[in-house]
Amino acid sequence: MERRRDNKGRVLETGENQRKDGIYQFRYKDGFGKIQYAYAKDLNELRKKEREIQKELDRGIQYHQGSATVLELVERYVSCKTQVRYNTKVGYNYVLNILKDEPFAQKRIRDIKTSDAQLWVNKLSKDGRGYSTMTTVRGVLRPAFQMAFNEDIIAKNPFDFKLTDVIVNDSEKRIALTEAQKHTWMEFIRTDPTYRRYYDEFIVLLFTGMRVSEFCGLTFKDIDFNEKKINVDHQLVRERGGKYYVEVTKTSCGKRYIPMHDKVYESLKRIIKNRPKLSNEMVVDGYTGFILIDKNMKPKVALHIENEMRWAMHKYNLLHPETPLPHITPHVFRHTFCTDLYNRGMDAKSLQYVMGHSEVRTTMNIYTHGDFERAQKAYDKVFQCGYDVQGEQSSVLQNIG
Repeated sequence: MERRRDNKGRVLETGENQRKDGIYQFRYKDGFGKIQYAYAKDLNELRKKEREIQKELDRGIQYHQGSATVLELVERYVSCKTQVRYNTKVGYNYVLNILKDEPFAQKRIRDIKTSDAQLWVNKLSKDGRGYSTMTTVRGVLRPAFQMAFNEDIIAKNPFDFKLTDVIVNDSEKRIALTEAQKHTWMEFIRTDPTYRRYYDEFIVLLFTGMRVSEFCGLTFKDIDFNEKKINVDHQLVRERGGKYYVEVTKTSCGKRYIPMHDKVYESLKRIIKNRPKLSNEMVVDGYTGFILIDKNMKPKVALHIENEMRWAMHKYNLLHPETPLPHITPHVFRHTFCTDLYNRGMDAKSLQYVMGHSEVRTTMNIYTHGDFERAQKAYDKVFQCGYDVQGEQSSVLQNIG
């Protein structure tokens, strides 16, 4: 039987065809048995597409048989996550790069037991990977294996265990600055000839608790000086390649109004007054008039402010080794703001709203910090009223007995 050829006399393989208009076509069945077509103007280009299609089909077969590798599973999981934030994509790539250098990643997913996963986590820890890195790695592998479990590819999720049951959490605890530390730091910034130009930015972060990308995203329209409130409903992000874009807030609850403290009011007024006059305002996804501008006349992003604090911190440590301060970042300001409001008696639900958290437990468990002094004050406040033997509150201790 004579084999089919194209108009140049080349033999066409199974599934290949050349139409009357000269376009090459490849007919195949996808993983669900449905007929699909691929097209190309050139036979070599079509066969390149065929090879990619076959790779995808092979991956699908391997996945459904449980013979896919750990790396292939994670790649499949990540490929399903198209509508994610830029920082999430960066995290996915970070984990994939770690896996590519690990023999563990070449094991078949059907062969991975919980003990294998735990031993690998221990191995990474001994290799010098920090706890936060391990949290990121497990944060990708656990849902990837869960996907395979939910689709009946594997019998159990081997990463369904507590990380702290395997390795010690030696990560640095989040800290909130004390009143003395806040005063020392802000006075240094206010009086330093180099860094005092950032004083108002630091005031706004310290007395609003905004995420730094939310602060960078503020435009003139978001500042209401009459009502003394700040509208927070988006954040400004810049990718490593330099592309700017606007994202919604981290959670739906992140959309909020923040009351404007007098210090914040004054600092925002100064920031806007001292803002360079731009002949062309940059427009990012329909937003324009960003209040924070860098030296290149473009909107500031988180990295700018993080660097300002890092450089200022370095100078402070050189000048004042006798009065060390904890490492200060924009997020430390956010922790401090939240803890201060809690310590001053703001109820949990109001605090959750101001911080823009989706769950109140996040506010209480992560962003508030207790210490002995706070416990002492609470203790004294309770017992200044006293209790009778039935446990019911009486007037004051002086009236007892």
